[in-house]
Amino acid sequence: MNEPWRPSWEATAVYRARVRGCLLGGAVGDALGYPVEFSALDGIRAAHGARGVTGLVPTTTGAVGLISDDTQMTLFTAEGVRQAHEQQPGKRLGVDGFRLIRWAYERWLATQDHRGPEVVEIGPANGSYTGPRGGLVDEAWLYARRAPGNACMSGLGLDFVPDPAAAFGPPGPINPDSKGCGAVMRSAPFGLTGAGCEDAFDAAARCAQMTHGHPTGYYAAGALAAIIACLLEGESVEGAVLRSLRLLARHPNHEETTAALHQALDLADQGSPSAERLQQLGAGWVAEEALAIGVYAALVEHSVERALLLSVNHSGDSDSTGSICGNILGARHGDHGLPHAWVQRVEGRTTIAAVADDLAAVCGPR
Repeated sequence: MNEPWRPSWEATAVYRARVRGCLLGGAVGDALGYPVEFSALDGIRAAHGARGVTGLVPTTTGAVGLISDDTQMTLFTAEGVRQAHEQQPGKRLGVDGFRLIRWAYERWLATQDHRGPEVVEIGPANGSYTGPRGGLVDEAWLYARRAPGNACMSGLGLDFVPDPAAAFGPPGPINPDSKGCGAVMRSAPFGLTGAGCEDAFDAAARCAQMTHGHPTGYYAAGALAAIIACLLEGESVEGAVLRSLRLLARHPNHEETTAALHQALDLADQGSPSAERLQQLGAGWVAEEALAIGVYAALVEHSVERALLLSVNHSGDSDSTGSICGNILGARHGDHGLPHAWVQRVEGRTTIAAVADDLAAVCGPR
């Protein structure tokens, strides 16, 4: 059930807190999982104790709180989504909006190919993008390779903008066999615009096709965005997942994503959360598994802190599953509901908060 009516100033404050919470929560989950991303559960426990990771731990360089490509791409998604909605306020995104988001991803790609923002030209080798400058691409700390996905890197080397009228279901033209989690882990900002669950699903799924053409790869991205949009409307996590399932059911070839979400719901209903139970959902390297793990952790644990820890203590893509769980919990509880000590130590937190505030200023309630 949606939240009761609020005065406009209060609604704006709640909305802004949830946008901030979504981006900061995703960054916290990412930073918790990044140091153990390629570790087996037994190895995590051997290194960090029987409970595994219980807080932010150092990476191999000794740094604490580093974010990975998950948060990097989420931030550039948020920047592109904001620019698109500035150009097309109150409208469903079309080709022009998708092109702005595409350019944002090309700016992210530049951060993976260059050492710093002093570059003159940025964009893929085909030269389709050389500006404008400003914003995230001028943030020196973002020029860091943190295990970016192959499909994201290869897909953004091709100039493809999705057709807003194309039917969902068939494989997309870019990496048609790829359903890695590189699209779903970046897609939460599509749910933060206030445009509604259906529009969030549509925009996220279409923009996912820029790099991941497998239907499960782009449906999982759409489902996460829809979940985030529903949470902003005041839904519970379970209610938001159920609404996203109804959206999925409208499209062909949704069964794999739908089955993973149903498995997460069923497993959460059993209670008694544990890493062993979580691993029944997979390892998170592919889209539907990463989404299911993030959803399961957010559902089964009533504590935000415990849910985030559950989402990263497993054998698999811990930073992506932690990021997705953090996006969901932050959108549900707002930034004040996140563990403050962890937020304070996350790399780039002031920039992340500023990106969230800029997005909320453009898309928030009037």
